[in-house]
Amino acid sequence: MSIYATLWWLQFPRYGDEYIGCEWIRVTAQGVPAHVGTPTPGFGYEDGDPYAEFLPSAVEVNPNGDSEFMRAVVIITEETKKGTARSGQEYANPLLVLSGREYASITFVELHTRICDALRGPGAEVVAQSFTPDGEIQLILSDGRIVDTTKRGTGNS
Repeated sequence: MSIYATLWWLQFPRYGDEYIGCEWIRVTAQGVPAHVGTPTPGFGYEDGDPYAEFLPSAVEVNPNGDSEFMRAVVIITEETKKGTARSGQEYANPLLVLSGREYASITFVELHTRICDALRGPGAEVVAQSFTPDGEIQLILSDGRIVDTTKRGTGNS
């Protein structure tokens, strides 16, 4: 049984920046209910939290297993693999792992920015695009480089 519940999914630019002809990827938010790993007695975790190594801290819950916030929200892509040597419940390469409190307080704009930054990786951001006389599209990056979109591929070529 999974500890995750799908909250939503949206399409994002594969490499974090939207431009004409960019690829898109499905990004999913997986919520972890508050009772998972809770230190509250009576929920089966008296011997410890088996998810502590890869999720934010467990939260106290009421007698019904509820809390004001989820334990965590993990943002993943279609390519993210669930199940590592450490735990079958761990995502190997999540984009973001947020506490439930952090997820509840983040604005959509900030969440969108953080997801795009994670998809982009350490490369430069696309700040503009232009058309060449022969109809090609060039991307102008935040570090001043100009890249032909046919060479964009895996981030910032």
